[in-house]
Amino acid sequence: MTDEIIIKFDEVSFGYGPNHPILNKVSFSVRRGTKITLMGQNGAGKSTIFQLLSKELKPDIGKINISEKISIAISRQVIPRDQLDLSVKDFFQACFPKTIYDLDPRIDEVLETVNLKAPHNKIIRSFSGGQQARLLLASALIQNPDLLLLDEPTNNLDKAGIAHLTQFLKEYPKTCIVISHDADFLNAFTDGILYLDVFTRKIEQYAGNYFDVVDQITARIEKENMKNAQLSKIIQEKKDKANFFANKGGKMRVLAKRMRDLADEMEEEKADIRREDKTIRPFIIPTQANLSGEILAISSLTIVKNHKPITKTVKISLKKNQHLLLSGPNGIGKSSLLETLASGRSKTALIAPGIIVGYYRQDFSTLNFNDTVHQSLASVMTEQIEEKLRATAGSFLIGSNLINSKIGNLSEGQKGLVAFARLVLQKPGLLILDEPTNHINFRHLPIIAEALNKYEGAMILVSHVPDFVAQIRIDEILDLER
Repeated sequence: MTDEIIIKFDEVSFGYGPNHPILNKVSFSVRRGTKITLMGQNGAGKSTIFQLLSKELKPDIGKINISEKISIAISRQVIPRDQLDLSVKDFFQACFPKTIYDLDPRIDEVLETVNLKAPHNKIIRSFSGGQQARLLLASALIQNPDLLLLDEPTNNLDKAGIAHLTQFLKEYPKTCIVISHDADFLNAFTDGILYLDVFTRKIEQYAGNYFDVVDQITARIEKENMKNAQLSKIIQEKKDKANFFANKGGKMRVLAKRMRDLADEMEEEKADIRREDKTIRPFIIPTQANLSGEILAISSLTIVKNHKPITKTVKISLKKNQHLLLSGPNGIGKSSLLETLASGRSKTALIAPGIIVGYYRQDFSTLNFNDTVHQSLASVMTEQIEEKLRATAGSFLIGSNLINSKIGNLSEGQKGLVAFARLVLQKPGLLILDEPTNHINFRHLPIIAEALNKYEGAMILVSHVPDFVAQIRIDEILDLER
């Protein structure tokens, strides 16, 4: 690590049109060799900053100074849809502007770095979510960049994958900026934090490890709240005196005006409290009416080992108020099993007739990206009650500014909140959840866990986040590796 500044934002402003501002005169710098965390609420604009750094977007105002000859690579949150049908080799070739003739050995080397074995002719779509997360990281590393940008790199990774990535970043000698909601993962390597405030649209820069910085931010909020409370008390006293003197008339009105001016000056002294630390409101997922008997029965399933399918006999029966945790490493076939169940294509799993299936997919492919949020929520409602739709949306921080936005224009975290809002409105009898913590702000997770814990229908859950799972009542665990 050196003192050389390789990135400098100087009064940078950016927005997606006049009605969707993201950054307002943002200034910060990054030194060579540092490991920086980029934090902020879902939809604040963290991924947009990555696009500005990689020059996919240009600032409306201000300058972004990047040292000459600095190469940059991004590991994105998800693989672009137009690349899902590429082979592994073609996927990595797409990372370079020119044909790479020694690509195969370079692929093997980088796949070993991310702890993934994969045939070069295998299609990207056929990999699990966790394996795709490893491929995304590998696609950035194979470029050997001076600046590595990682956007939610732990999403879909199992425990072993996160441990492997953590160790890699500890030893990584170059500059890295990471967007993540995984506190323990971040604290293992972070040198400092860039905090994007969704309301002021400015960046606050902090030095130190993740937990220390979060403590600093918390202490600052408490201090600002105390200061504002004291000022509010004094302001009210000034206003009361102003009203008293104004009623006296004559020269007293001059004094009343002075009191009001003082009150206004004190209002301006109030600190802008960080409002982006909002969490979603507590919620329940209503259960389909008149549930009885067996809701789901599974007699056999297919797992994947060494890229080969293996069929296993099982005996799984789920009734009302029974929760099943599906566990196993990345690539063993958990998501494929959930997809065949939810779609009704499984020949060895029977869902009782008339059961409404609520399906949360880790890639959000159950959402139509061309729909507006309003259309998406309305599509799962049996009764079109506008007030209920908007109230539910609001409880997931989807306000009037987002309700008519297209799903495809939302951040990944906002898509996740829309998916949960749909489940509330859908009232399913069988809930199938594939990595529901992905992309979601960590402040929302206890509330989501509590809602799943109280869900009274049948539920199948896949999650690689032990702290999240520990908060949910689990009646049975099916470990596919065993």
